[in-house]
Amino acid sequence: MPQLVEVPIIDKFSRAFNLEMPPAENMDDYLDNILPMLRPWSEDIYEFEEKNYFRSRWLEVQDSDHSHEAILHLFREEYEYLYSIDGDILFRGSWEPINDNNSFILNKLANGAIAQSELYDLAFLNKDFFILRKHGDQVRKGQKKYFVMAREGVVRNLEWREVMELLFNNYRSNPDFMLYIVLALVLMAVVMALSMF
Repeated sequence: MPQLVEVPIIDKFSRAFNLEMPPAENMDDYLDNILPMLRPWSEDIYEFEEKNYFRSRWLEVQDSDHSHEAILHLFREEYEYLYSIDGDILFRGSWEPINDNNSFILNKLANGAIAQSELYDLAFLNKDFFILRKHGDQVRKGQKKYFVMAREGVVRNLEWREVMELLFNNYRSNPDFMLYIVLALVLMAVVMALSMF
């Protein structure tokens, strides 16, 4: 029977405060690992409008190494939505935040009528990242879980893995997180000092 190795308490604490980005094969897996850590620092959907984040040019981030198109999502005044690929406006539509549920609706128009309407739940929001998760089980349907957008000026010319690293930096460099680390280290020192007596 294999022996159970006792993990020292210091190792348990250091794992909890690991600042290395968890490894993953694709963007959905990275986000599954990163977003739970970032959730305390995410803003709510009402702040998208309140802080005028909709005025940014949101560049879609995809984890395809073969896709080099610049896909922009423009959320304009009066809830107008524009979808552009390499400068060509392919769709017009509307956007609508649902504050009660932290959700977001995107409507795409064709010939003046709604051709497609999609419901998303907010996964993460700050001034640089706008990440949505389409409601329902997208994996079952063979689709991506997350719809990732980032402010164009921040992620232009970056590969998707670099964008994930940039997103993870919101966790690594957060002042509140650093305060938690300091408090945990102080607590560890107190526990170790008391255990010596």
